[in-house]
Amino acid sequence: MLTQMWINGEFVNSSSQQRFDVINPATEEVIATVPRGNAADAEKAVAAANAAFKCWRKLGSLDVKDMLREVAHKLRAKSEDFATLMTMEGGKPLIENRDEVEWVASCFEYYSEIGRDQKGRVVAPVFEHQLSYISKEPYGTVAAIVPWNYPLLLLGWKVAPALAAGNTVVIKPSEYTPLSTLALAQIFDHLPKGVVSIVTGFGKECGEPLVTSKGTDLIAFTGSVDTGRHIAVLAAQQLKKTHLELGGNDPFIVCDDVDVDITVAAGAWAAFLNAGQVCTSAERFYVLEPIAKKFIEGMVETSKKLRLGNPMGPDVDMGPLVREVQRQKVEAKVARAKQQGAKILSGGKRPPQFSKGYFYEPTVITEVTPEMELMRSETFGPVAPIQVVKDINEAIELANNSEYGLGASIFTNDLEKALTAAENIKAGTFWINDPLTDNDAAPFGGMRASGHGRELGIEGLDEFREPKHVLIDYKIERKKYWFPYNWSGPRKT
Repeated sequence: MLTQMWINGEFVNSSSQQRFDVINPATEEVIATVPRGNAADAEKAVAAANAAFKCWRKLGSLDVKDMLREVAHKLRAKSEDFATLMTMEGGKPLIENRDEVEWVASCFEYYSEIGRDQKGRVVAPVFEHQLSYISKEPYGTVAAIVPWNYPLLLLGWKVAPALAAGNTVVIKPSEYTPLSTLALAQIFDHLPKGVVSIVTGFGKECGEPLVTSKGTDLIAFTGSVDTGRHIAVLAAQQLKKTHLELGGNDPFIVCDDVDVDITVAAGAWAAFLNAGQVCTSAERFYVLEPIAKKFIEGMVETSKKLRLGNPMGPDVDMGPLVREVQRQKVEAKVARAKQQGAKILSGGKRPPQFSKGYFYEPTVITEVTPEMELMRSETFGPVAPIQVVKDINEAIELANNSEYGLGASIFTNDLEKALTAAENIKAGTFWINDPLTDNDAAPFGGMRASGHGRELGIEGLDEFREPKHVLIDYKIERKKYWFPYNWSGPRKT
């Protein structure tokens, strides 16, 4: 399968004429080659976006609404094609990718409506015969640099509000999962040329030029903390706005008043969804002592029942990790925890039944301590470390013992415990009895090292527009506070 980039409404190859392989993580087969974009390609896409911005920003809200809704319509019409492509290049089960396509369509529908709302506000004037209003205006050209674990969803969370706010966008997908993003060209082809462009390549060669380009006005990035810090430093040199979602090390608290069977089902899903390759995966379990034994036994039993296999299915719960390098990182982290005294109760190895593919068994670990790397940094794999705690106060204290602050979960029937934890745990999203559920109308984003800025909701729209104060005096007259000053007393109006 040969592919091309999408720049200014046209399919093009890289100016370098170089390409790179896209690999199916379940079979390790090369399924496509993709242009290896460079700085020249990035600048070409940025120039097209800059030119398109002049007209796009002035387009009427009804026209923008119709075009964003058309994106949703086209996505749904080709839902199975996109889900299949994402499964082949990313390894997430087909059933999960079907959901992802629908979430993206829903996001574009949401912003097609909310983009017409709350364009600004009128404020009380300072003096008579004046009008003051705040207009929220687009930044210009947005560089959207997106990851591989949810290649379309995390793209949609950036592109939909950016377009609704009046910006143009250049998209740089992960080099692991560029195919589904390139397929969006057929979804965006009704938009004016240059409003959306897609460039493919590696971070240093293609992504970094988008960050440093004088033609980009805002960088929206989802990825690792280290890369986010690097982007922030580069953007700061131009005082350029950044929107950074940098992952997490999310805690999951289990109180002793719950239905353990239901909580185990929730915990297993939160830990092993997409083989643990979710920014908000449950990566640290804190379980109150009275029900700890039963909960741990349930997690072990559930992990052993999960069906691993080719993510195209059917009857598959978990596919492979995205690449061998990712699997090796998980293996090394589990090995270090074991050396430090942790106990592996299930998983912890490559499944022997697969000769190909980057598979790793869902893993449950106990006897962990707060000092272990496993409990302090993002794993991004199917690993559920469980620590037993004496009470809710200890659980809250340990939950905050992290540099991250993306999400957090608690299961309890005690409202006081739930809201005490919600109030005191530092996290951008707090889930009570329903982990990892997002809402188009509610903001998503992190605190501390998990980044800054919000996606979704009106807050997500405001990330892509900046306020301008406009003051009108509809009666031209000399003001008493102009020169020359009256030194006989205080200024009078």
